[in-house]
Amino acid sequence: MANLNETVRSSGIDFPGHLHTRQSLQYAQEFKFCDTDTVIITYPKSGTTWMQEILTLIYSDGNTLPAKTIPNWLRTPWIEHYYCENVLVNKTDHRILTTHLPYHFLAKPLKQSNAKVIYVARNPKDVVVSFYYFHKMANFLPEPGTFGEFLEKFITGEVNYGSWFEHIKEWESHRNEFNFLFITYEELMKDLRKSVIRLCNFLEHPLLPEAVDTIVRHCTFANMKENKMINYTLIPNEIMNHERGKFMRKGVVGDWKEHFTQEQKQAFEKIFQEKMNDSNIVLNCAL
Repeated sequence: MANLNETVRSSGIDFPGHLHTRQSLQYAQEFKFCDTDTVIITYPKSGTTWMQEILTLIYSDGNTLPAKTIPNWLRTPWIEHYYCENVLVNKTDHRILTTHLPYHFLAKPLKQSNAKVIYVARNPKDVVVSFYYFHKMANFLPEPGTFGEFLEKFITGEVNYGSWFEHIKEWESHRNEFNFLFITYEELMKDLRKSVIRLCNFLEHPLLPEAVDTIVRHCTFANMKENKMINYTLIPNEIMNHERGKFMRKGVVGDWKEHFTQEQKQAFEKIFQEKMNDSNIVLNCAL
């Protein structure tokens, strides 16, 4: 399935037709979650791949073989992607599921289970920079134009997957409806070991110190960048043009400082305060 130039629109949000169909989005909205499921929820470019890798290793008790031999889209499939139903046919226990969908898409089916929900958030200024470069290499996403043009679309939510502001606010404001953990990209970066232990506690899956050591070692950005099972180099250039960029680009905090002008910074932070002033979310956007 290529459909590189197609867009699927649902509930006022655009999704790339390369990965989504009306049927796959309907499948997601009617998904049968199990109590043993773990669901990773992110807005794109917020640390999704990192969390997929960490959870794979936690549930394998530190065994790196699955992470090194099975592509992450098969280990931890996106429930809204067209191939998900086939991937999950023989998986019934301790499934790791991934989604970029907003709250209103999944609220009803997710509430019918006690699945564990992990929301990964990231400084939106770093998100927009990473998303911009992803658009440059992903042939199933629209051409981003200049960074300034893309930033304007990001702020107004006129990008694939919709508004970052609405996505994070919706999920966080309904966190009490689920078995929910909120964690940030910046926390993972600051102290990966502490974050892994926190995740183990939430998942009720304790590990020996040696297994935690293995996870921390395996899940450094440098190691993940070289892992073909997650760096998307298995995807042909027709779909992701690896000559135009890397899927795993820098993996740092604060890269936005290399891209935002002072005017853009001030304007974004003003909009952030306006849009997030009714939220309990604490993100240090000055980082």
